[in-house]
Amino acid sequence: MLMKVKELKDYTLDSLDGEIGKAKEFYFDDRHWTIRYLVADTGGWLIDRQVLLSPYALVSVNKDAQNITVKLTKKQIEESPPLNSDMPVSRQFESAYFGYYQWPTYWDGPHMWGANPGMMRIDNKVKSNAPIAESWDPNLQSTQTVKGYHIHAEDGEIGHVEDFIIDDETWAIQYLIINTKNWWIGKKILVSPHWIKNVKWDTSEVFVNLTREVIKQAPEYTDWTLLTREFEDCLHKHYEREGYWIKTDGKD
Repeated sequence: MLMKVKELKDYTLDSLDGEIGKAKEFYFDDRHWTIRYLVADTGGWLIDRQVLLSPYALVSVNKDAQNITVKLTKKQIEESPPLNSDMPVSRQFESAYFGYYQWPTYWDGPHMWGANPGMMRIDNKVKSNAPIAESWDPNLQSTQTVKGYHIHAEDGEIGHVEDFIIDDETWAIQYLIINTKNWWIGKKILVSPHWIKNVKWDTSEVFVNLTREVIKQAPEYTDWTLLTREFEDCLHKHYEREGYWIKTDGKD
């Protein structure tokens, strides 16, 4: 199911033995544009530390009940490696975090979820027998921070990032919602991370390999638009790009 990040914020987080807080924001990597952690607002339960939950622990999202089921106990979360609230997510922390839960690391391998083509959801101690290859250093970004980044087409600026649309099965960011009000009043459009050619994190700018005219003629997105496969197919056909749901050569 495709959902906006701002919809997921404040969803209740239900662990195996009770509520642990609410969804606050998300961290994603800038290589696969995939959510790596949900940041939980524990409301004072765990003080002076960020509580991060990997998608491996997120079993399901219930839009009607506005909650996310977390397949962990409070004790497991409390005893997990701590991350101070004012510290960035380091490789040292991530290695300790994934080692503690015995989950496969997402940065060891060529795929979105490491050595495995997809995120395995067997249990909380999933291991892969696939050979580790092509390890890479993730650079994690906050969805809250990236909101507001300026978007540039090949021939000029077109607007800014307003929100993100994620797939709650793969936890990939499938689209950036772009508000074009400073260029074309009243219209929002969707851009896939696959169409981004460069990001300047130091200047908060995103560059896409599309022209302003092509973007202007793209199907309009509104808060009431149903993200059906029909709409997505129309969007990708307009941009003459293959849909992310079409897998080729076993690649992500």
